[in-house]
Amino acid sequence: MSNEGVDQGRRKFLTGSMVVVGGVGAAGAAVPFIKMWEPSAKAKAAGAPVEVVVDKLEPGQLLQVEWRGQPVWIVNRTKPMLDGLPQVRERLQDPDSENTDQQPEYANNEYRSVKPEMLVLVGICTHLGCSPKFIPEMTAQPFDSDWKGGFFCPCHNSRFDLAGRVFSGVPAPANLKVPPHTYLDSSRLLIGVNPEGAA
Repeated sequence: MSNEGVDQGRRKFLTGSMVVVGGVGAAGAAVPFIKMWEPSAKAKAAGAPVEVVVDKLEPGQLLQVEWRGQPVWIVNRTKPMLDGLPQVRERLQDPDSENTDQQPEYANNEYRSVKPEMLVLVGICTHLGCSPKFIPEMTAQPFDSDWKGGFFCPCHNSRFDLAGRVFSGVPAPANLKVPPHTYLDSSRLLIGVNPEGAA
């Protein structure tokens, strides 16, 4: 078969056009395929920082919010609550919060907080993931005759003080976790973000 009657210019044009159309089609098919790998809007929102207004939180009151699918507690501790923290020190497993995985460096102090009165904790027991109960009353309880307030996990009787520090002799192996957080101003707290300059 002879190529004498073939228009080479037209052939090159058609070949080039097919390559371009094929490339555009492949790109068009790839975009939705790649987009399905991106996290959904719901997933993005689940990991986003959470802003909380805390100036209306009454002394002694706990506010629960959700961050990354976990309950986060914000407790406005009273002076008697803060004064009671040293009274349980000898009964604690990690009173100086030496397990640094449980709190950011800026919350590694006797109050485990940025502001002494404001406690921010992930409300999940470090034993098997139950959610402890907030029992702020500084009076004898059925599970502890010398209770100075704190958190009690009814699943396996783990106890934590009002700084989220774990008592000795309970199943929970570590203090309650302090999430990253920063204060935007005197009334707003942002959970999920460290203060500027903090690691």
